[in-house]
Parts: sequence; C-alpha cells; structure tokens
Amino acid sequence: MGIIGANGSGKSTVFKLLLNLEHPDQGQISKPKNLRLGYLPQDVLHFHGKTVLDQVLDVAEEVQAIEAELSLLTNQLEQPLPEAELTAVAQRQSRLLEEYHRLGGYDLEARARKVLAGLGFTEKDMDRQVEEMSGGWAMRVALARILLAEPDLILLDEPTNHLDLDSLVWLEEYLVQITSSLMLVSHDRVFLDRVGHRLLELEHGRLTSYPGNFQRYLEEKEKRLKSQWAAYRHQQEQIRQIKRFIDRNRARKDRAKQVQGRLKMLDKMEMMEPPTSPDRFAFTFPPPSRAAKIVLELKKASKGYGDQPVVSDIDLTIQRGDRLALIGPNGVGKTTLVRLMAGMLTPDSGELVLGSGVRIAYFAQQQLELLNPQQTVLESLQSVAGDLGQGRLRNLLGGFLFRKDEVDKLVSVLSGGERSRLLLCQILVQQANFLLLDEPNNHLDIQGRRVLEKALEAYEGVICLVSHDRHLINAIANKVLVLTNGRVEMFHGNYDDYQEVWKQRLQPTLPLPEIESYRSETIPASKKSKEQKRLEAKWRNELSRMKAPLTKRLESLEQVIEEVSGRLDELNHLLAKPDTYENGTDLAALNRKYSELKNSLEKHNRQW
Repeated sequence: MGIIGANGSGKSTVFKLLLNLEHPDQGQISKPKNLRLGYLPQDVLHFHGKTVLDQVLDVAEEVQAIEAELSLLTNQLEQPLPEAELTAVAQRQSRLLEEYHRLGGYDLEARARKVLAGLGFTEKDMDRQVEEMSGGWAMRVALARILLAEPDLILLDEPTNHLDLDSLVWLEEYLVQITSSLMLVSHDRVFLDRVGHRLLELEHGRLTSYPGNFQRYLEEKEKRLKSQWAAYRHQQEQIRQIKRFIDRNRARKDRAKQVQGRLKMLDKMEMMEPPTSPDRFAFTFPPPSRAAKIVLELKKASKGYGDQPVVSDIDLTIQRGDRLALIGPNGVGKTTLVRLMAGMLTPDSGELVLGSGVRIAYFAQQQLELLNPQQTVLESLQSVAGDLGQGRLRNLLGGFLFRKDEVDKLVSVLSGGERSRLLLCQILVQQANFLLLDEPNNHLDIQGRRVLEKALEAYEGVICLVSHDRHLINAIANKVLVLTNGRVEMFHGNYDDYQEVWKQRLQPTLPLPEIESYRSETIPASKKSKEQKRLEAKWRNELSRMKAPLTKRLESLEQVIEEVSGRLDELNHLLAKPDTYENGTDLAALNRKYSELKNSLEKHNRQW
C-alpha cells in the first residue's frame, strides 16, 4: 500500500509509530511478536568499515551465524570423536543444513550482487569501501540490505529520491515480485500505481483507505467529497428547520413539549464539520516574450573537473517550441550539462551560443542552498523582482502559500518544500522564455507536483527538465535528451515513447559502422527508405547473433545449478536420516562431498 498526503501531514510519524521510535498518546498498536521489519528512512545513512557487498551481506545475520557454526562442525567431524558425540555433531549439522537451505544461503551472494546491480552498482563498486560512497549511494546500500533480507513488512519512506530512472524501473519490478508486505511513502504517481494495490491518504490527522491506483483514488476522493458535502448540507437544512420550528413555537404553551423535544434533538445531534482540503498553492507562468528560432546551441562543448571529463564534444541545438526532458544515470553529468546551458559554467572547449532575446530562468537543487538564509521570504523575492511593488509581490507569495506574516519568515527556517516554492516564485517573476529545471519537484508533495505540471503544460516558452517523475515527463516533454558516457542523443516524443520506440537503439553499440547513419534519427517506419530498413534488419540480426552464445551459456549454467542444488538436497536428506549414523557411513566423506557441492554451486552462481 502507498501512503500519500501533504508535506508535514505525518506520514513519517506513522512509520515511527510502527517501529516503536515514537509512542502513541492514546490507543494501541498491535503486531506479532516475531514480526520482521525493514525500514528505509528519508535521512541519509552512514556505514563504514566494510565493502559495499559485505555491508549488504551483513544483513543476513542468521545465514552468517549458520555458516560460522557449520564451519566449526565440519572441523569437528574431521577429528576422531566418540560415536555418540559424532552422531550428535552430525545431526546438528543436518538440522543447520536444512535451515541454511530454507534461508537461501546457497545463493545469498548471487542474490546480493543481483540486487546491487539492479540499483546501479557496478562490479567494481561492490568491492569499494562503503564510506567512500555519497549519501545517495549509501541509501541504495541500505535499500539493498532490506531487499536481500526479505522481512515480513518493508517500510520505505521516499525510496525513489536517490534513484535514477533505470534503477527506479528495476526497483518497481522487484517490489512487484517479492512476497514481503510493503508500506510505501512516495510522491511518484507512476511508482505508486505500479507497486501498490491501495492508497492510504493521511489528511487532517486521519487515514482514509482507497482501493486501486492513483487515478481511482482521485475519482473516489471526489465522490467522497461530494457525498460529505451532501450530508453536511442535509444536516444544515435539518438544523435550520428545527431552529425555525423552535423560534415559531417557543411562546406557545400547547407546543412546549414539541419544542423541548426539538431542543433535545439538537443537543444530541453530532454536528458535522464542513469538508475541507489543505491549502494548495497555485500559479501560472506569464506569457513569455518571443525568442529567436534557435534558442541555444552547444558546439563541440566539453566540460570536466580536474582530469575527469564529464561531458565531451556535445553538439546540441534547442529550438523554439522544444520541451525537453534530460535523462540519464545518476552521476553521468546532467546537472553539469544544465549549468553549461544556464551559463553558470564555461565550457573547457567548444562554445555556447544563445539566441537573441532569450531570457533563461534556472531552478536547481543547489540554488535551494544558495538562497540567502538571513533574508526574509519577501526580501528574497524582491532581490530578483525588479520594480514590482510590495503589494504585487505579497499577492504572488500568497499563491505560493506564504500569507500574511509568513512573508517575514527567515529563509533559514524554511523547510525543503517551502524553499522549493520560494524558488519557483522567483522564477515566475523573472518572466523567462527558457526554463531550465533541475529536479523542480523533489520537495513537492503530490498536489504540489500536479500544480507544477499544470503550470508547465500551459507555459508557452522553451523547457529543459531534469526529473525522475515519469508522469511529469510524459505530460510535458516532446523530446527526450539521453546523456550517457559524456555524450547526448535526442529522441522525439515523451518518456513512454523513448522506452517503447527508441531505447533499444541505446543498447551497447554493435561493430557495424553504418549503424550510426540511422541510429539517432527519428523517422516513422512508414517513411524509412529501403536502405534504412535494411540497416535496421542487419543490426537486429547482428544483435541476435551476439546474444545467442550468451543465452546458450546461461541456459547451460541454469541446468548445472539445478542439478547441483538437487544433489545438495539429496545429501541434506541423507544427513538428516538416523540410519546414516547407525550403518557405519563414512561421515567425513559425506562432509567432503557436501563442501565440494557447495563450492561448485557458489562458483556456478557467480558465473550466472
């Protein structure tokens, strides 16, 4: 289930109550005594002293304890022991082997590597010390630990904040398949739809359950709101009629009994509150001035830090009417590219050319920290508002939920969501015709994201958006920029179009020079030439040829793994039988065979 609600409504508090990190002022929380919980908080976690892989494996404490005891028992069985003691040791080993198999110990490392790879870690990353990783990558390590442990109930508080799109899609698919129950706090509508079966909305301190996906929640919420208003109006009309009867008959002695009855009826009536909704900020961008047809060009632009190149030889042309979504793995250089466009960085080589009349407004996560903490909200807006008067600025800030005395709050005490709203308000007053937006909705709740989406849909200027919110990208983008290995490619359409039509062209490049002649073109199939169709067919055939031996090797490994696992199961069954210890069976030989099979299984799992 997904938990949704406005920022500050108490979603994280619900998790803390379930985890006994906070205690209820009244009421009870009931859960089984042996319930296994896994929790990923929003706050950055810190690990140290282990490699990434070891840190993830460390979560399987039971498996590691069994491995340690099995190692001791194996050593004991190789020593001369009295028969009774030998039998007891062997029986203990048999029980531990069964438990080890039940807990998935044989393929634990393979599963850990699979989870880490899905979350974006390379083989080289897995052997790095975890303290070398950034906060975002440390959160991925924490998430991998939870997924590997497979607890009874997983609590995830904004898990998508630190993931790129590829890792986000992988996590969706993984969570759909697991057997653990899941409670998820997220503002990502697509993620909620694909992972959750129902939504819990936290509003005014109360949880309301809605079955189905986010769209159904919106429909059901609208129905409930209409029903609540109808019930409230009905009660108000009932109260009005009762009071009217009382007023008309208060002085009549023959109606005294009825009047008293009506008064008692009012006293006993449970008064309904009118349905209310939390304040929602609302804004629209003003019509921008008309810019040149070519808004921005990067010509062979490169940028790096020290000896480390980030983007190389970028050729990019942005035209009037473009609404671009810039995507790519975390750390690939998306923010560097956007800062080059904004003129905040100078290319190491190549050049940036802005079209005439282009006015850029730039929203970046780093700018949230660059807001002057000693300024008030009003002063911060005045610093970029030119000659707009205070009355106009106060009205604008009211639309962003800074009302009355709140405009005098210091920036230093604002939450992340409040700073995001202030920065959006600053962009609004700049009246730009080219918006560069780097994760503009990271600190916005679902309703805030919907407001931003509607404002961007109506905006008439050029947009370049960096976001992991697929719903926002699909609503806004008409082109997708994909940044990989320091190079950028442009594809027509939104995120779904990129996934369904173009992404296959970004698979590892095949050794066919002529492929480049059509790879980055976005021509409908009906308009392709015979030569283009021939090249595409040749590329698909080459891909199939290169995949064939790998597919065959995978199938062969899976067959071997199945056979070795079956033999291990047979050996476990043999070691569990009392007859094994009564018939003079060579236990040392059985244990050697067990060790050989286990090593063989681990080797083949690594190859797989």
